Amino acid sequence: MNVFSITSPAGQEMFGNLPAYYEKSRVMKADMNAKGVELDLFEVALNEVLNQFFVNTATWGLQIWEGELGLESDLFKPIEQRRSVVQSKLRGSGKFSGQLVKNVSAAYESGKVDVTFNPPTYSFSVRFVDTLGIPPNLDDLKTAIEEIKPAHMAVEYLFRYLMLSEIESMTLAQVEATTLDRIAWG
Repeated sequence: MNVFSITSPAGQEMFGNLPAYYEKSRVMKADMNAKGVELDLFEVALNEVLNQFFVNTATWGLQIWEGELGLESDLFKPIEQRRSVVQSKLRGSGKFSGQLVKNVSAAYESGKVDVTFNPPTYSFSVRFVDTLGIPPNLDDLKTAIEEIKPAHMAVEYLFRYLMLSEIESMTLAQVEATTLDRIAWG
């Protein structure tokens, strides 16, 4: 006896709601499977559209976000860097403060950032505490900070590198996994 199986999750759910006398009907199983496949594809499409409403999950909708915020779409940039630019633009409104700079910086860098103001010189510094070396999308961060900071203030970016004393305490595997651009040589 040839048994037809329903492969679609939605088809299985719909078939489970039918009366018991359809239990052995290959025609009804095929019908529910075909309709279920379409519903499964529809659900995937709905979830894909829903993902575009959130910056962290947007893919093709990221270009719409960028357009709404007046940002230029650079399709050659990694998607995570493009998302960082959009998140920064969304976070970068309000009165200029150290917290605002931290919020904008957090959109670009997952590590901790310290902001220090130096009023006599009309400047402030952004120090990357947890990140080793130069963050990959530093230029985007610089652009975002230039947009939110007062024109008369200068900004300095300070980076953290591994010191030779720190390397001495690392295991061989940790040393092998560390790239040279994260080490202070001087």
